Amino acid sequence: MLKVLIIAGTRPEIIKIAPILLKAKENSFSKKVNVKFCFTGQHKTMAKEAMEIFGIAPDANLELMKPNQTLNDISQSVFECLPKVLDEFSPDCVLVQGDTTTAAISALCTLNIKISIGHIEAGLRSFNLASPFPEEANRKIISAIASYNFCPTENAKQNLLRESVAEKSLFVTGNTIVDAIKIISKKHKLDNVTSIHSSIRKPFILITAHRRESFGEGFQNICEAIKDCAEKFSTHQFIYPVHLNPNVKEPVYKLLKNLSNVLLIEPISYLRLLTLLKHCEFVLTDSGGIQEEAPSFGKYCIVMREVTERMESVKMKMSELVGTNKEKIVFAVAHQISHPKVVSTFDNPYGDGNSSQRILEIISAA
Repeated sequence: MLKVLIIAGTRPEIIKIAPILLKAKENSFSKKVNVKFCFTGQHKTMAKEAMEIFGIAPDANLELMKPNQTLNDISQSVFECLPKVLDEFSPDCVLVQGDTTTAAISALCTLNIKISIGHIEAGLRSFNLASPFPEEANRKIISAIASYNFCPTENAKQNLLRESVAEKSLFVTGNTIVDAIKIISKKHKLDNVTSIHSSIRKPFILITAHRRESFGEGFQNICEAIKDCAEKFSTHQFIYPVHLNPNVKEPVYKLLKNLSNVLLIEPISYLRLLTLLKHCEFVLTDSGGIQEEAPSFGKYCIVMREVTERMESVKMKMSELVGTNKEKIVFAVAHQISHPKVVSTFDNPYGDGNSSQRILEIISAA
């Protein structure tokens, strides 16, 4: 039986690896692969919430979370603690997901012990090492050393071919986020909007923005654009779960707190975020994850970033890039309100909900 260890440490990683853990328990795979889960603890409370959603628990917990830890602190702790888990379980293959410090350092640690690495969500590129930072570098590092690169799209595969990554390591599987949303939607109705906040009213526009590359002038522009949109479109409510980082919270509350149709709320759970996503008119975001999740709910995204590693939805006109330019943001919102673009849930560029099965079939056949 093939022994596989999946390593994750943040909420987004756990959401995207959970479908693989669940699929591995089904009869079609349970006799072929023995899959274990190691949690690094890069996130704590948010990660626990994600595990509870799917009913999964780690087989090993590195418990790395410390107050005010830096990325180098996390890296050092992974190098110190992970080899013991690798020695104990002795996996044939280690799977990491995405572009976090957990993923990159776990992959390097695994390489040093000469164990095969599988990279889930391989090949995403913004072609700018500073945006997102340090995620773009992390992706490039993992892809260069992985034996299996599970690309979510054909475009991601082509990115890796251009970097001369071995073609035999490349597999287009779709993105496991689509699998995750299908699982969640079957277990949870995601319909109780007023339980999130009693003041929510329709129609509303969902806002998520906290990207560090925008801090300063860029984020000021985003807030001013939201203010202009709220004043111009009083029939719409603008709902913004505000990140606690002072670089986000301070300009948001300074410019938006007194607008009657802007609802600023505390950070919310993943299920509540999906509930708002399901019922909004469209999304204003700087999140790559939202850009992937939105097509499953038929929602259009206005992406407040200069670059995105998820161009598939842009090319299919399910989202558009506007950067942090105030005029472009306001124009995009006005146009989507007056001439709404329809997004079909049946033509999702990020997958069909069978990505986990494909990944397990590939590694179990090796």
